[in-house]
Amino acid sequence: MSQVTGAMTALKDMAGQRRFLLIGDSKLISYPNVRDIVGAKVAFIAPAPKQHVPVGVLAVCDLDAAVPVDYTARRDAGKPADRRGTWRVYEDTMVMSPPRRTAGPDLTLRRIFVHSTVRAGAAQSARAKKLTRATGDLDRLRRGLGTRHYPDEAAVRNRLAVIGRTRRVAAYLTATAGTDAATGKPTLTWEFDQSALAAEAAADGWYALLTNLDPAGADAAGVLQRFKGQEASERRYGNYKGPLAVAPLFLKHNRRIEALITVICLALLVFCLIERQVRTQIAPAAKIPGLYAGQPARPTGWLIFLALAGMRLIPATGDQPAVIPRPTPLQQRLLELLEVDPLKPP
Repeated sequence: MSQVTGAMTALKDMAGQRRFLLIGDSKLISYPNVRDIVGAKVAFIAPAPKQHVPVGVLAVCDLDAAVPVDYTARRDAGKPADRRGTWRVYEDTMVMSPPRRTAGPDLTLRRIFVHSTVRAGAAQSARAKKLTRATGDLDRLRRGLGTRHYPDEAAVRNRLAVIGRTRRVAAYLTATAGTDAATGKPTLTWEFDQSALAAEAAADGWYALLTNLDPAGADAAGVLQRFKGQEASERRYGNYKGPLAVAPLFLKHNRRIEALITVICLALLVFCLIERQVRTQIAPAAKIPGLYAGQPARPTGWLIFLALAGMRLIPATGDQPAVIPRPTPLQQRLLELLEVDPLKPP
């Protein structure tokens, strides 16, 4: 017991106290939520939903006024510099007023406008694809005018509504359906509104973050970098629900819930430390040969434990100590990276 207490005390001293930062998605942003978060003196960062920062506001953002951020996405780490995504930011303030029949003061928040070349490229690609698909649908509709599929103007209008909805081009599709007076067959003219397309394209790559972080502790670039750190925590939620999952328990008291969460967090800490140790030891390499289905893979806690799961332990008998038989080459490699000697169990 004294060893456990000492280890826990040392862990507490190493961890120290950290300020809590709440990072959420756009659903976090509502006046009651923000009012309560600010009132509890909790720092937060979240993307601004469209009702607070509409597309029209993003479309007039000034890229020249934004400053570059020293951030590289993990997916771009191995790419040449000219092929990596880049981010630029600038900020202003936004006031959230209480909605009708809701009590509270006006809340002044920092608003960080972010431009991402990755998002811009994805938006341009997605728009090009849906325009191409909509064009194909409209050409087929034109070729089918007067057939049993589109015998009259009403059928053409119905099909136009379906194309606009399913291809998501209704905002910039201008189409006119009519009837030829001489033949009685339906007619169709259509085009994409270039001004509407240009207005949408002006907002490509832009989004806004809202925060109450002190500017002295984090400038606009620092806010974005903290927000990007969210993915590391989210990946660990997968560990909570996957490798560390426990059977459902009914607990009567809050202190038992806290104890269970503490135990799971300690298990997650060990899980993460093992993963970190292996990744640090193989650096600058990023993968271990044969780790996943015989193929090179980036070491994760789950894959490391999976590779070590087949090891056997021969219990101690008499004056013979417990022995772990010689592991496979992959297991031996992992044990060396973890600095564990299988022939000298503790």
